[in-house]
Amino acid sequence: MIAPQTRGLIAATRASRVGVLSRAARAPYLCRNFATSKSLYQEAKPEPVASEKGLSGQQPQQPQQEPKSDNNNSQKSRRGWGFWKTTWRLTQLTIAGSLAYAGYHIYMMRNPSEQPPQDPSKKTLVILGSGWGSVSLLKKIDTSNYNVVVISPRNFFLFTPLLPSCTTGTVEHRSIMEPIRGIIRNKQASVTYYEAHANHIDHDKRVVRITNAVRSDSTHEEPEEKEIPFDYLVVGVGAMNSTFGIPGVQENACFLKEIPDAQKIRKRIMDCIEAASFKNLDDEDRKRLLHTVVVGGGPTGVEFAAELQDFFAEDLKKWVPDIASDFKVTLVEALPNVLPSFSKQLIDYTERQMKSENISVLTKTMVKKVSQDTITAEATRPDGTKETVEMPYGLLVWATGNAVRPVIRDLMSRIPAQRNSRRGLLVNEYLVVEGTEGIWAVGDCTATKYAPTAQVASQQGSYLGGLFNQLARADSLEKEVHQLEDKAHGAATEEQRSPILSEIELKTRRLRRAKSLLPFEYSHQGSLAYIGSDRAVADLALWGEGNFATGGQLTYIFWRSAYISMCFSMRNKILVLLDWCKVKVFGRDVSRE
Repeated sequence: MIAPQTRGLIAATRASRVGVLSRAARAPYLCRNFATSKSLYQEAKPEPVASEKGLSGQQPQQPQQEPKSDNNNSQKSRRGWGFWKTTWRLTQLTIAGSLAYAGYHIYMMRNPSEQPPQDPSKKTLVILGSGWGSVSLLKKIDTSNYNVVVISPRNFFLFTPLLPSCTTGTVEHRSIMEPIRGIIRNKQASVTYYEAHANHIDHDKRVVRITNAVRSDSTHEEPEEKEIPFDYLVVGVGAMNSTFGIPGVQENACFLKEIPDAQKIRKRIMDCIEAASFKNLDDEDRKRLLHTVVVGGGPTGVEFAAELQDFFAEDLKKWVPDIASDFKVTLVEALPNVLPSFSKQLIDYTERQMKSENISVLTKTMVKKVSQDTITAEATRPDGTKETVEMPYGLLVWATGNAVRPVIRDLMSRIPAQRNSRRGLLVNEYLVVEGTEGIWAVGDCTATKYAPTAQVASQQGSYLGGLFNQLARADSLEKEVHQLEDKAHGAATEEQRSPILSEIELKTRRLRRAKSLLPFEYSHQGSLAYIGSDRAVADLALWGEGNFATGGQLTYIFWRSAYISMCFSMRNKILVLLDWCKVKVFGRDVSRE
């Protein structure tokens, strides 16, 4: 029998259990209603009972706080995702902007606007050549101020810094050619072009005698001769290859100045490789055929040697592994080191890099004679003594020296002020040919204190473009002043004459400024050279007198970016970029053209 006190305790316990179960049953409902508010959800949690202290005699435990690390990680994740999302959007905008920019330039190139015809009342400006100096002038000048005539046997502009890449197929030759017709068609006014050789310049009669460079095979006509009169003449015909009078060079060496030179070298490389693949050849003949000698340690020679070694290492070893071990490249330089215009640390780095690529570098070595299969050279030993070196070769590339063209030599012989010059036309600080009036010269056909580089010729041409624009403004202002003077003389009263005289004074001041020509000043931007294995060197000019020298793979990326930006047109930029991508994916083409 249960005592009354016991029954009361049991009833209280049951009631407490029912209350707990009731609250537990309502918990999901509360969670669903207050899940959107963290603070209200926390209030819904059961509070610790105050009387528990009296029952247990201990301080009640505080409720544990939820860890904040999950929230922090979530916030960091959201921030990281936002960064990449923003970066992706910027990338998309950059790509879209670049495509729009390229598309606009391609459209304008393909759809030139109408050009006004030439005006016989304007002065005639004749430009000889289609190289760096002439094309830079043509790019800068406003052709609506003159009757511009361009004369060149080469109907395209050649981006020569990438010419060594054409010899191995890294870049296709048409990717670095820009047609002259396309350049002149996009100018302000019509420009006349003759694909012809300039044979004679008569500075007294002010005419240029030219010969048609295109001969009709169907009619077998003789080349047509013509005289082109001029008011102003710009000579930018460049220079020829110099052999320094060494016997056998002209007959046996390949040069590297024009597209046909690069094509000849490419064909000769494949000739040597296929000939060396014959099994009945002895070791000496095979090694001779696979030995390429490059004479000239300047940027052209160094870049060609590097391109050729890359061709051997990256492509030919895969296709002709039997003879790959006999590939050899030798670089010959008469000076104490290669790349003499670069800083000392870059010279040392280049020589170390080329030796690591198995390119033999022979400095202080002068070629004395060249036969059909052997080079005779004189090398200076460290102790100062000299020794004769015999080098059998399969391919000889001559990448050094400039010589004066016949038309320049003829002009120099008839100008007394030019007779003591041996390297080219002497010009003053305004690039005017000394001993003449109205004749300027730019580029490799001149003898100046500057190196014969594309950078110098380009700046000279751009300078002359601005100079001719300034001369045109001066002529226009002079005509306006004369017209105003006539108008002032015809004015009846002083009141009518006064504003005219004020305008004459203003125009006269502008005329004096237009006639005050500044001399040419060369600004050296730096030098670049590719040295093989995806490495390049750069000697960059800084503000003031300092320079920044760097080399390696990052410099190679800069080298490529710089050359892409220097390409003449959007067409050249895209084609060169596609050529590089094609070679990276498929390798260089080893078939014959």
